[in-house]
Amino acid sequence: MTFQMKFFYISQLAYWLHAFPELYFQKTKKEDIPRQLVYIGLYLFHIAGAYLLNLNHLGLVLLVLHYFVEFLFHISRLFYFSDEKYQKGFSLWAVLFVLGRLLTLILSVLTVGFGLARAENQKLDFSTGNFNVLAVRIAVLASICITQAFMMWKFINFQLRRWREHSTFQAPPVKKKPAVTKGRSSRKGAENGVNGTVTSNGADSPRNRKEKSS
Repeated sequence: MTFQMKFFYISQLAYWLHAFPELYFQKTKKEDIPRQLVYIGLYLFHIAGAYLLNLNHLGLVLLVLHYFVEFLFHISRLFYFSDEKYQKGFSLWAVLFVLGRLLTLILSVLTVGFGLARAENQKLDFSTGNFNVLAVRIAVLASICITQAFMMWKFINFQLRRWREHSTFQAPPVKKKPAVTKGRSSRKGAENGVNGTVTSNGADSPRNRKEKSS
């Protein structure tokens, strides 16, 4: 392993290890701490695994691919904070996120499943750092596949929740029926009749009886 490669992995491990005390200093909410711990733990697990199992080049390519997609996501957030109408960046990020997961699986299967399986030296040797055995290859592929499936599951849930919020925001408000107010004419009609018909009280009023007698 070259010095540049070793320095890259050590710096990555140091960065994600320092994220644990950073949760305390940033006063992260208690409900967000478990999610952050899982996020940091996945990074440490895969970076340390690639470093210890001598999968340096594969780990470097997968990290660069993953960081590029994350970089686009944060750039899209910056544009969204400057102008809330800007949504194209998130659409581009969603497409590249799915493509990144597919490329990660393809590269991992081709490298570990086919490339290392055809290597001549397939004996476990701690002194030389050779871990190219069937059990290790299966464990590496299983961890990568499970992680990618977990990330896709979180991504799909995030997109569905965002779509529901957007559809709720775009739904037209329910119009309220105007209240019917009764004026003086309606009260007068209620005194003399119901629905325009004269009642018996109105027909037998003292004025009408006086006109009949005359």
